[in-house]
Amino acid sequence: MSGAFDEMTNGDGSIRPAYAALSRWLSNVPPDVLDYRRKEAEFIFRRIGITFAVYGDSDAQERLIPFDIIPRILTGTEWRRMSRGLEQRVKALNLYLKDIYSRREILKAGVVPEDLVYQNPAFRPEMNGQKVPHDLYVHIAGIDVVRVDADTFYVLEDNARTPSGVSYMLENREIMMRLFPELFADNRVAPVENYTDELLATLKSVAPHSASSDPAVVVLTPGIYNSAYYEHSFLADKLGVELVEGRDLFVRNDVVYMRTTEGPRRVDVIYRRLDDDFLDPLTFRPDSALGVPGLMSAYNAGNVTLTNAVGTGVADDKAVYSYMPDIIRFYLGEEPLLKNVPTWRCREPDHLKYVLEHLSELVVKEVHGSGGYGMLIGPRADKAQIELFRAKLKQDPNNFIAQPTLALSTCPTFVDEGIAPRHVDLRPFVLTGSDRVRIVPGGLTRVALEAGSLVVNSSQGGGTKDTWVLEES
Repeated sequence: MSGAFDEMTNGDGSIRPAYAALSRWLSNVPPDVLDYRRKEAEFIFRRIGITFAVYGDSDAQERLIPFDIIPRILTGTEWRRMSRGLEQRVKALNLYLKDIYSRREILKAGVVPEDLVYQNPAFRPEMNGQKVPHDLYVHIAGIDVVRVDADTFYVLEDNARTPSGVSYMLENREIMMRLFPELFADNRVAPVENYTDELLATLKSVAPHSASSDPAVVVLTPGIYNSAYYEHSFLADKLGVELVEGRDLFVRNDVVYMRTTEGPRRVDVIYRRLDDDFLDPLTFRPDSALGVPGLMSAYNAGNVTLTNAVGTGVADDKAVYSYMPDIIRFYLGEEPLLKNVPTWRCREPDHLKYVLEHLSELVVKEVHGSGGYGMLIGPRADKAQIELFRAKLKQDPNNFIAQPTLALSTCPTFVDEGIAPRHVDLRPFVLTGSDRVRIVPGGLTRVALEAGSLVVNSSQGGGTKDTWVLEES
């Protein structure tokens, strides 16, 4: 896209300081060497089994997420500014969730419309009045951030349910260090490998007050057929905790236990990678074979912590997203440090009118959509696609929001035709414990590998990059 900010190269062709060492290295490395190392990285990914499944695919094949071997680089100054904004945003999300499941002051004040909460399919009435350990709901957040110029980062989406992708962040770094040790010798790159130590410290810090001094933590997975199972297994291994399925746990006297060869063992914290609906067949979907009968009873009694808490999805849909600046002001009395993308709520008649008149210029998204599905990118859509969305908007305007088509920043990327700019976003992971907030420098950079594409989602053909934050002398 013309006008996109190039993160490596200035408008006059000079190289930005953060990319200086990388640019020199790229100019001296033959393309066949880069191609060989890309294939080597792919071989390693296949050998260790980093694949994902695309639901609804006719061939249902396990796929590799393409990995680009050229890192994305941020300066320490840029990262510190971003991380302050991320911490502010997640703090506000936690206060918002505590409020809407208790006093609902923000609804009484008219800052957020009541129907956006009560009619939200992710709203859980079962959580009304529920006291969660340490008043924290979102312990692990993945905040999607895009860049449009040298100084401006926008939050594109808040992921407050079960954000995924951190295993790719960690594996990308490990492979880069293995294949390109010379690059790390020339650049002071902040480490990310301590993420699982920080995650474990966070999980233990939010254990219920009834837990022992060394709380027992498990990772709860839907099982081997889940698209993110590799990540579940990877994280449990790195954390040094058990990976369990629902059948491995049971509840007795409102306490959760894990079945072991040495008898039942109490569980204090469940890092659940299971959607709310499937957690407990006695409370939610009665046909769920993935959950733990009675889990919500133990949760209500305060004897187990679920990370993230039940009902957090009510805070991260795309309609609530549009109110995040107001949510931050309401709870923190501060101006947002990270901007929101300007958003038209199609539920509002004047917004809908504008969107219908400018469909060819806008990005239209389903309020509860994810993965790049159910979306119109107006400038890249044909007339038939635009008219299809026009009909959808008129039929169900409440289900859509619209945003301007942002010129996402680009980073150098090794593609079939050589090194070329491709659009990127970033998902940093924010860990909130009872003691403090932890944010490992960087995150998962996702890249749209097709020339001109703005869709970075892996389900839509996007890839990933290692993200470097340079430590300053």
